[in-house]
Parts: sequence; structure tokens; C-alpha cells
Amino acid sequence: MAYKSVLLEVTDGVATVTLNRPDKLNAFTTPMAGDLIAILRTVGENPDVRCVLLTGAGRAFSAGQDLSDPAMAFGEDGQGPDIGLVVDGCYNALVRTIRGLDKPVVAAVGGVAAGAGANLALACDIVVAGRSARFIQAFVKIGLVPDAGGTYLLPRLVGRARAFGMALLGDAVNGEQAEAWGLIWKCVDDEALIDEARALARSLAAGPTGAYAAAKRALDASAANTLDRQLDLERDLQQARGKSADYREGVAAFTEKRPPRFSGR
Repeated sequence: MAYKSVLLEVTDGVATVTLNRPDKLNAFTTPMAGDLIAILRTVGENPDVRCVLLTGAGRAFSAGQDLSDPAMAFGEDGQGPDIGLVVDGCYNALVRTIRGLDKPVVAAVGGVAAGAGANLALACDIVVAGRSARFIQAFVKIGLVPDAGGTYLLPRLVGRARAFGMALLGDAVNGEQAEAWGLIWKCVDDEALIDEARALARSLAAGPTGAYAAAKRALDASAANTLDRQLDLERDLQQARGKSADYREGVAAFTEKRPPRFSGR
């Protein structure tokens, strides 16, 4: 199926998913969010895809919600829209889909990543940004609260003080500052961004996909687990990984002093 607002290309085990409304800074509409959800679910079920790379076309990652979307319109009586429906149907579904994928998701952020656009990037497993990237919790500028997982992600990534500053002030955080704060994994020169992100995605696609999925599960569970529960989870996950083809290959490669050839199983 062809999509207009989101592009998909699968090469070398990497599904490159590109937000494709460059004239609108890749701002989201309800149909666009639906396209992205459908594509992410499709690549999630594709055994040939072992890593997902999410990026934006043109000079932005995403400016967040397009306020001209009919779903955001005021009624003739002046009544405000039910934004909760948009949040639940679009952004909550997107974040749950991204976090639920059993393969790594890399975000390549160039230019502005504002509002829900910023938080969708931060929901990915590894975020690489250009130096001119700008992460903006823009919700406060229009009297809203951070959504798309922002109130969950920000305190865990940068701590309470910086999370409150970003949410209440709505100031832009550039790529270098985002790296220094631990908001993202890495900041690179703008002209090197997509090459760096693709190289990282290809490396992950050649790795032990099942181990990545188990690590994601364990890291996400740690926020709510006690130490005892987390130790038990690590034991159970490691028990399963010890029976995997990738573990067998990893040990063989180590013993034979050669690079491993992981199958993702």
C-alpha cells in the first residue's frame, strides 16, 4: 500500500520511515498518524526488518500536531475540540507502537522537533540529532500540556528540574545541549546526520535482534520494578537468550576469534 505522508524503504534489514510533509515541517494530521502507525506495525511484523530508522523529510523532523487538521477545529459554537481523542487515537497509539516493537528504533532528528514531534523522537530507542536540531516542548505556547509520552519520558531522561523547565518554559534545546543533558544519545554535524544514523541502523540490523528485544523489555520494566523483580526478570530473559541461535553463534565467533554472524534468532 502506498502512503503519501509517510515513506517506507527497506534495505539491508533497515526499514527507513520518513515523515513526508516537508512543506508543513512534517506536522502531523490524523491521517498521517494513521499512516505511520500502519507502517510501523507492518515493519514490526516483517522478519526481514531488524531495525527501524525514523526521520523527517526536508528541514525538520516534525513540528508536532498540525493545528489546521480538522480534528483540531473549534465548533461553530466556539466549543473547543476533544483533543483527548486525537491524543489517544494518534499519539498514544504511536508511542505504544514504537515502544512495543521487538527491534531497535533509531530516530534521526534534523531541524525542529516540537511538541508531539519531539516526544515521538524521544520515544525511540536511540536518538541521533544534528547540531541545529531543536527539541521544543511547545505545548505551553498554546495552553496545552505535554503529551505523546512527554511527561513520562522527560523526567526519566533529564531529571525533574530540566523536565519542568522544558515543559513550563517551552524553550528550545539544541542538539549539543540535548546530548549534554542525556536527552539523546548523540549529536553530530548536520551534514553527517543521516549517514551516521543509517550506519548505526545497519549495525543494529546485523546484530542479535532477540537480545535487543529482551534488553528493551528489561530497561522499560526497570522504572516500575523493585530490584528483586528486576533481578528475576534478568534471570528469565537470560535463560531464554542462552538457548538462542545468536548466543550459540556469539560464543562460536568469540572462540574462533572472528566477527559474529547473527541471524536475529
